[in-house]
Amino acid sequence: MVDNIMDRLKSIEELNNIPKGDMPGDKININFGHVTRAKTIIPVLMKLINPLIENHTYNRVVVSVCGGSGTGKSEIASLLSYYFNQTGIGSYTLSGDNYPHRIPKYNDAERLRIFRQSGIKGLIAHGQYLQERSKNLYTLQSNNEDFDPKMIKIYPWLSIYQSEGRRGLRHYLGTPSEINFSELNEIISKFKNGADQIFLKRMGRKEEDIWYEAVDFKDIKVLVIEWTHGNSYYLKGVDIPILLSSTPQETLEFRKLRNRDSGADSPFTTMVLNIEQELLITQAPQAKIIVSLSGEIISYKEFLNTVVLGSYTNEADGREIND
Repeated sequence: MVDNIMDRLKSIEELNNIPKGDMPGDKININFGHVTRAKTIIPVLMKLINPLIENHTYNRVVVSVCGGSGTGKSEIASLLSYYFNQTGIGSYTLSGDNYPHRIPKYNDAERLRIFRQSGIKGLIAHGQYLQERSKNLYTLQSNNEDFDPKMIKIYPWLSIYQSEGRRGLRHYLGTPSEINFSELNEIISKFKNGADQIFLKRMGRKEEDIWYEAVDFKDIKVLVIEWTHGNSYYLKGVDIPILLSSTPQETLEFRKLRNRDSGADSPFTTMVLNIEQELLITQAPQAKIIVSLSGEIISYKEFLNTVVLGSYTNEADGREIND
């Protein structure tokens, strides 16, 4: 049945005419590589999902599709929902990117503020914040070079600043300080408790691009959440987390191809992606299904061998991950 339903999509145009997630303005381009991975996931997913639907009071299940930015979460989540809807199960795709506390522009600014504030406090704590260095740091910040690891060769003390800045970011990225997990958890709770209608948030890229829409859930049995943090310990009520595996380098290449932001390959973006990767690795044991980039279902151990034990370079700080 999986092949029959997916094989109906004969062209890229047909693939991209299926319903997508609810993130305003998101560019979602489905290709046949996404179809291959979705076809691999569905049989395993159905074995897990059928008993959960049957045993739930309101016959409802929550599935999340998570992974690094640009790894195909939106596309694969859309294909899973398409499959469920074609088989009469009823599904809705929710984007977690609608639920940070700040629009992207302000969240990027907050990330940078936290990095810089943490970096300066680190220099002070190490007795390295000297008057001459503060002047150098002002220039580096003005030129957006303070987070570039290449500058450490010129200013060795910058290694402390960058290390402490990353430490500060780790306490912000993917936490309730950045994301309104309470609102998402409330939505999941309402869905699983049989709500027929739920108001869902929409967030664009401007201050005025925030609003709510009433969504009909009467005939919906599966809520699919597509989101980098869909396997977070802060997110409650997800029954089946699906993790799409990738290394930071692969994630960075996806972002460049997707052209989601102008600074996709900046040292700061690379730093953020590496920290997000650390979060994904930490949360990976919770995943019920892990899928490789080539479209194979892999074990947690195989995931670690690929992502952690593989000797790839962390461009944010120039060290080996497996050192």
